[in-house]
Amino acid sequence: MTEPLGRFSATDTIGRGLAEAPVLRQGLGVTWLFAAFGAGGRVVVPIVIQQAIDRGILGRADVRLRFVVGCAVIGVVAQLLAAICQRTAIYRLGSRAERALADLRARLVEHIHGISLADHNDEQRGALVARATSDIETLTRFFQWGGLAWLIDGTLMVIVAAVMLAYNWLLALIAIGIAVPLFFVLRTVQRHLGAAYGAARERNGEMLANVSELVTGAETIRVYRAGGLFGSRAHTAVKRRADAQIKAGIIGAFLFPLGEVFSVVTIATIVAVGVAIGPGGGLTAGSLIGFIFLTYRFLEPIAEFTEVLDQTQTAVAGLRRVIGVLDMPVGPPRPEHPMALPPGRFDIDIDDVTFAYRSRADAGFDPSTGLDQVVLDHVSAHIEAGQQVAMVGETGSGKTTLGRLIARLADPIAGTIRLGGVPLPLVDNAELRHRLVVVAQEPFLFDRSIADNVRFARPDATRGDVDEIVARLGVSDWVQALPDGLDTRVGERGESLSAGERQLVALLRAGVADPDVLVLDEATSSVDALTEVRISRALERLAAGRTTIAIAHRLSTAARADRVLVLEAGRLVEDGPHAELVRAGGTYQRLYEAWLSATTTA
Repeated sequence: MTEPLGRFSATDTIGRGLAEAPVLRQGLGVTWLFAAFGAGGRVVVPIVIQQAIDRGILGRADVRLRFVVGCAVIGVVAQLLAAICQRTAIYRLGSRAERALADLRARLVEHIHGISLADHNDEQRGALVARATSDIETLTRFFQWGGLAWLIDGTLMVIVAAVMLAYNWLLALIAIGIAVPLFFVLRTVQRHLGAAYGAARERNGEMLANVSELVTGAETIRVYRAGGLFGSRAHTAVKRRADAQIKAGIIGAFLFPLGEVFSVVTIATIVAVGVAIGPGGGLTAGSLIGFIFLTYRFLEPIAEFTEVLDQTQTAVAGLRRVIGVLDMPVGPPRPEHPMALPPGRFDIDIDDVTFAYRSRADAGFDPSTGLDQVVLDHVSAHIEAGQQVAMVGETGSGKTTLGRLIARLADPIAGTIRLGGVPLPLVDNAELRHRLVVVAQEPFLFDRSIADNVRFARPDATRGDVDEIVARLGVSDWVQALPDGLDTRVGERGESLSAGERQLVALLRAGVADPDVLVLDEATSSVDALTEVRISRALERLAAGRTTIAIAHRLSTAARADRVLVLEAGRLVEDGPHAELVRAGGTYQRLYEAWLSATTTA
């Protein structure tokens, strides 16, 4: 279970991020040295200007031309070396950051793939995808600009401030004292500007929606003579968008000259104080001019830093969310000393199993246990080898969760599940996936051909193996009716196929895997009569000779099963053959009558 995101401070988060990215951490000191040399080279120019004025021009009958030229050469060489050092620092930081983030993204994806079902439920999948995409992308954008600004401009400001203090501490304090309010003023204005542009983007989206509705719905609007109403809405949206853009433009026009105004005020103050100090106070004309150049160097990055700070906060928040995922426990854990399953068919024992999901704040979270309300409550059952079992119950009864526990997509918080007498946590994962296969309610198909999606279950399967399972499950007529047969592409997530056809592909995939136990979470989507016949026929042939546990949403499936397990509110309340449970007049009989009534009415 993840810790609250606010647990780590910004400093802790950055430290943890560096620990998780050794490629970035290694050689960071050398990178900073290159940045320092680059900043130092830019400071050399004001110094040589001061030397050229004081020692080569002023207070002499003739100009020391050779000395002045020498100062100019030193300045040019220093600038070239500074540029080389700065580019080296940028390259080192940029390349190492990209490699570190690529490694972090790969580790994050691998970790997400391995976390427990208790943390990998439907409610979190969108957030987990965002951690590996948008949050990592936020870090990438930071290192492309914000990270470089902290390294290059931050080092420059520190070195320039130190040199300014060495020149004249009073002038340095004046420059820094004026720069501090400049930073906060610029930051305040930029926040208002960001909010204004955000509002402008919202108004732009509103305008596009209204105009699009006006155009695409032209026929309906004309039929109902609603042109005036929708035209008025579109006109209002256009005006609101224009007003928002104008407001953002006004704030932007106020922002950009602010830096210049503060710079002028700072320089004017420094010149006035510097003249007052004069040579009598040890401040020469060259020193004052050099100090003015240093002041410009010091003020340059401030406006940029106000934006960098916002980007840094966003990047730290993204890094904190990434670390939160990396802190999720991987599970279920692999056994240190796995036990082999018995050969052939085997029994399944469910012994006093209890389960509750985590990380669902709206589901009755219990802070004393760290768990939500119980989904399965002390469930026990024995399933004989080769038996056809249907699990039924209302939505939320726990039947799908029990199927997932049998497949060890998660571990129960109490109780034990045994396959052939072997506790499930002691079964090697590779053997489990070979001997037991799950067909999900909404099977995931990759954007490839049907044959590729079927072979996915067993990479060494040949085209002949696929043809054989198609014939064995009796769906050759369906395959032959497809545009390209088994080579027909299914589209993204199988969108080119109907829900029933996706289920057929999933059954073919399970058939190629040839498991001893089949866990089938029956699709809830309605299918046409012919496809339902094909699915029933394929399932009947696939189930022959192997243990089948069907999470039944249609009670016609339960009627054909050898045995029915009825769950209600997480408890196993009835267990027996279909006919016997109908006669018993309990929960199953009520569910069956409701299903009959619904299907008859339909």
